[in-house]
Amino acid sequence: MPQYAGFNWEQSVPTSGNRQPIFAFVPKFARQAWRALARLVAPRPGRRRELAPDQLPAWARAGKRRRAHIQRVAALVDEWADEMAVSREERSRWLKAVWLHDALRDAPATRGTTHGGAAADRAAQDGESDRGVLDAVRYHSVGYAGWDDVGKMLYLADFLEPGRRSRRKQRAKLAKRVPRDRDGVLREIVALQVRARLRAGRSINPRTLEFWNSLTER
Repeated sequence: MPQYAGFNWEQSVPTSGNRQPIFAFVPKFARQAWRALARLVAPRPGRRRELAPDQLPAWARAGKRRRAHIQRVAALVDEWADEMAVSREERSRWLKAVWLHDALRDAPATRGTTHGGAAADRAAQDGESDRGVLDAVRYHSVGYAGWDDVGKMLYLADFLEPGRRSRRKQRAKLAKRVPRDRDGVLREIVALQVRARLRAGRSINPRTLEFWNSLTER
């Protein structure tokens, strides 16, 4: 008999006089019934329908509104991970970056360091070694040409999460497109960000321009 959820059905039943498990003498249909029952009661890995209310690191400095934002970003990333059928390991990487990205957003500003950079540095000090996660957190506000999927998904979800007040209908439409046209949506969002800064007479971060070029030079 197979094992389910760490429970060995053969070892859990008595043996006959010749030391053979009694299951060996049970008719085939009965053994099949036991297997079916085991599959029904065994917990199945799968999508979490409810995110934990708080998965921030102990050193986080994030107020109530910030935590609500992070939770919405996590929910959106989790939804996309389902629709895109990514592995559990990749989903975990995406969510790890989400919970870290604004962990120090409400901490006192450190001169010369962004809140993303500060969170990435602190996570690295705590033993985080996934370069994709650290780069996602460090550059989530500006974009980064060297990102893997973690950074791109965080950038998208941070911009498109439904709690943001401006352009809600447009954001919702873009969010629905992400699973089937991720890079197309990325280009639209970066273009929106660049145009907004130009209209306001603000400078464009060089990393944002490099990110834009990486999305269009393909």
